[in-house]
Amino acid sequence: MSFAATATPREILHWFTGAPLHVVTILLIAFAIAWIGSRAIHRIVSRLAAGAGAHKSSHPESIIRLRERAMTTGSVLRSALNAAVFIVATVMVLGELGLNIAPIVASASVLGLAIGLGAQSIVKDLVSGLFLLLEDQYGVGDSITANDVSGRVESVGLRVTSIRDEAGVLWYVRNGDIIKVGNSSQPK
Repeated sequence: MSFAATATPREILHWFTGAPLHVVTILLIAFAIAWIGSRAIHRIVSRLAAGAGAHKSSHPESIIRLRERAMTTGSVLRSALNAAVFIVATVMVLGELGLNIAPIVASASVLGLAIGLGAQSIVKDLVSGLFLLLEDQYGVGDSITANDVSGRVESVGLRVTSIRDEAGVLWYVRNGDIIKVGNSSQPK
């Protein structure tokens, strides 16, 4: 016989107020944090973009540049927030389902070492993407030449930059592979 057939209503209620309720609560809180954080980032980015147009003495190209940089930074921040929130939520849900998460948490350092050694190209791409954003080498909407690809930047991530060339082909260039960049959109 199954648990539901032999259990009293009190036992069923006790079971539902245990792990299933905790899992649902964790997921609802994770979605709420992701949504609120995304909205906050969107508002901050919108204010930064609006503030860029407030300077009447600024060159129109630099105003557009600041807006595009704010949008790019907002996109990266939203992606990082979502990744962090849902990784933590997943570990918490696994703990509620009865899995021992201590080995998972303890193996994070070993996993970090393995990623550092085994996935050096991904780490290289991420670090290059971070410096690319911090140094403002290019942003969404810029016309650039990266290695042998020329076109308009459609998206900039920490790992990959998407460039659409004049023929309409969308190129995905790994940030770690970009040796040199020519940006014809930056003001003189």
